[in-house]
Amino acid sequence: MERRDALAALLALAAAAPARAAPPAVERYATAWRRGGRDHAALLDIDWAEGRLALLAEVPLPGRAHGLEPLADGGVVVVGNRPGRWLWRLAADGAVVARHAWPAEPGARTLNGHALVGTDGATLLSTETDPRTGRGWLSVRDLRTLAPVAAFETHGSDPHQLLHADGGRVVVANGGIARDAQGRKREGERIDSSLVLLDAASGRLEGRWTLADRELSLRHLAWSHDGARLGVALQAEHAEPTARAAAPLLAVLDGHRLLVPSTDAPGGGYAGDIAAAPGGGFVLSAQKAGRCLWWHPASPGTLTRVAELTEPCALAPSDHGAGVAIGAGFGAARWHAAEPPRMLAWPAPLAPDNHWVRLARA
Repeated sequence: MERRDALAALLALAAAAPARAAPPAVERYATAWRRGGRDHAALLDIDWAEGRLALLAEVPLPGRAHGLEPLADGGVVVVGNRPGRWLWRLAADGAVVARHAWPAEPGARTLNGHALVGTDGATLLSTETDPRTGRGWLSVRDLRTLAPVAAFETHGSDPHQLLHADGGRVVVANGGIARDAQGRKREGERIDSSLVLLDAASGRLEGRWTLADRELSLRHLAWSHDGARLGVALQAEHAEPTARAAAPLLAVLDGHRLLVPSTDAPGGGYAGDIAAAPGGGFVLSAQKAGRCLWWHPASPGTLTRVAELTEPCALAPSDHGAGVAIGAGFGAARWHAAEPPRMLAWPAPLAPDNHWVRLARA
């Protein structure tokens, strides 16, 4: 099938999905950016239909942020970039309601950029690294104070994003890149990346998957909208530039197998983020190639280009899963399977960071 015909078929599949509830007039997002020489967290309202982007709050941060975790009350947890030494919780209006700063001793574990609210709604799970050993850890924290109450190993190194799985478990992407205490890559050392399934209460290892190409680092995660598969965004670490540029962007955990479904290489071997997309698939941000790419299980060998932007990275599902919101270098964009794309400029010149999340609206 030609690529144009494949895209038409995928769009038809997406359009044939069950009817959605009426989309919200406005969607709220939390993100992070650098503006005026300072790092900030930002809360935004976006009305895609009317083409309006409103900045609700801009909160100065103690350093660069990475991942953000939405809260049930409309607030958000902001996670310091690796090696993270601070963790903040913001209320729905942007007020800072909790801070946790890391102790100064060299052996203190540091954050790896992502956190996840526990299924009890009272705890927060954060991926971390012990700088003395390089081993990965998962801390359990009190969501109110952000202080740690328990911890267990991730059975790997360089753990990055984590998501809930069924049965009270979590799935964690161990990026496997050897780093020094400042978070910098140690060149020439073996990549040991894995996907692990852990019991969230005890840390017991219940599953572990690796890829045949050991130079691929598993980084970011998203469940498909139907929950049938887990998408894993890949970042290639091959020493040879040609091999790195030709590397795949996506692995999929489908049942009990971790597969690389497509050897398409339009992304230069680097996927910055991943989000669930229509039809049980995923959109990946090929940040360095300036593209967003759609993978659909009906055409598993193909990555379809759905957006070309400067520095696209942050992704989040939009419009009840019928679209994907994209944070890029010059503004916010939305790709939609059944509607025209939209692009809205940022409120001022700024440098957006890697991720954003949809927030509950009070």
